[in-house]
Amino acid sequence: MVQLHMIRKIVDVKSPILREKAKPVEKVDKKITQLINDMKETLRIQSDPEGIGLAAPQVGKSIQLFIVNYEGLERVIINPKIISTIRSKKTVKKTHKKRVLEGCLSLPHYYGPITRAHSITISYLDENGNKKKETFSEFQAQIIQHEIDHLNGVLFIDHILEQKSPLYKFTGEEWEEVELI
Repeated sequence: MVQLHMIRKIVDVKSPILREKAKPVEKVDKKITQLINDMKETLRIQSDPEGIGLAAPQVGKSIQLFIVNYEGLERVIINPKIISTIRSKKTVKKTHKKRVLEGCLSLPHYYGPITRAHSITISYLDENGNKKKETFSEFQAQIIQHEIDHLNGVLFIDHILEQKSPLYKFTGEEWEEVELI
């Protein structure tokens, strides 16, 4: 039987589901597998802007599940638990000099520099329900932290405000700084 993948609508930043703490996935069943496949397809077709991660709350499902697909980092992460983070002074200084602009598919074309932990170790279930433990560093760690934030009702703009960082809108040709209230 051919399984069809549905493109899911990505919810807007104003959606209340993005501010909820997502519920743990009870078991990896056919419904969860279908959602994962739909999310992979939804992420794959994103082009303006391109996406590298997608959390279930962003497609209207308040469960602890996200996917990442970025330059060899391809993961399905279910019920992540943070085991440890490393944020050394040396690393923070280095990161400050070349902070990466972070964005979100639920707030397209807006970006801002955020300082996050340099390294993060998490335990999680993969798409087959197998327990995993993995450490991510640098940009991969930033991606994982961004997606875990989605599961906790936190958006990258919360960090922008907290860290007093600028927010930029990319208009297709130029970057424009946006006033935050």
